[in-house]
Amino acid sequence: MKVLIMTAMMILMTLSSGWGQGKPKTIDELATYMGPDREKIILEGAKAEGKLVWYTSLGGKSYKTIAKAFRKKYPEIELEVYRAGSKALSQKVLPEAQAKKYIADVIHSTPPILMLLRDKGITKPYSSPHHKKWPKEHKYSAAGGGVWWITERMSFIGLGYNTNLISKDRVPKNWEDLLKPEFKGKIAFSLNSTGDRVVGTMLKYKGMEYLNKLKKQKIKLFKLSGSATRDLVIKGEIPLSVTIFRNHALVKINKGAPLDWVPMDVVPTNAGGTSLMAHASHPYGALLLIDFIIGKEGQDILQSFYYGVAWKDYPFKQVLPEKGMTTKQYNKSLKKWDKILRSLGRRQS
Repeated sequence: MKVLIMTAMMILMTLSSGWGQGKPKTIDELATYMGPDREKIILEGAKAEGKLVWYTSLGGKSYKTIAKAFRKKYPEIELEVYRAGSKALSQKVLPEAQAKKYIADVIHSTPPILMLLRDKGITKPYSSPHHKKWPKEHKYSAAGGGVWWITERMSFIGLGYNTNLISKDRVPKNWEDLLKPEFKGKIAFSLNSTGDRVVGTMLKYKGMEYLNKLKKQKIKLFKLSGSATRDLVIKGEIPLSVTIFRNHALVKINKGAPLDWVPMDVVPTNAGGTSLMAHASHPYGALLLIDFIIGKEGQDILQSFYYGVAWKDYPFKQVLPEKGMTTKQYNKSLKKWDKILRSLGRRQS
């Protein structure tokens, strides 16, 4: 009898743990609410709001596909999307926050931007049952509970080369191979944050002595995006570049382009995550979209565009250059890396 009473009490305590939270009354309570009726509350609230605004730096067709799938699943909710690069996105969000113009409800971008918004109090922590799937190192946890964001997608940076110009048995397999005389004048870097992060990773793992040797290879610097640099490799105007995204390469490789991609010693990784805006006008809709992106449907879409996901294993070592840094430390490092990058060679465009 005593065992039955104790069992009944344990069941009651388990059930009441969800009830004890009570219905969320504020955006703070809603953001971290994990009661058993969370999904129902968020969906009903989002339908009542009828709209949400998503700022994103996702490129190509990936963000359009996510938006289309979300609208199809929730036709009662108007999803307004604003897309821009990470830097342009921060230049829009920061002035809006300073002017107390709370337009965006949710924002997807890279960690450096999300770190800045977090530090300025523009975003807030949130919780989701989907977070259980993510490794601890890919959760940017908040001290008071919840996360600021998680790694939702990863873009791996490695060596892309033109297969008509360089044979597979001759292509560099690591950074040391780039120093071979046969690659002098054939190596290109993107002159942007991607190139900066590659240089920062080289500096950490190979040191300045290696980068000084690399300077002698007559490096070509292009003020171009990752996809534009990839296209020059495909055209044969650049034999190879170490600033090519794996997902960008795979899109063209699978269409028959004379291109291949190789991971180097370690692979600098450009991650992306979503944060909840602190003054979201449509908080229910924002949480519904976050759940959609990090749920099966959203993750399947991102993988269909060859993005990496944090809960899968890949046959190369990934590094997040900004991991463990404060915003101030990262910005200082980025300036240092950019200065080194510009010293490696001559700008071509």
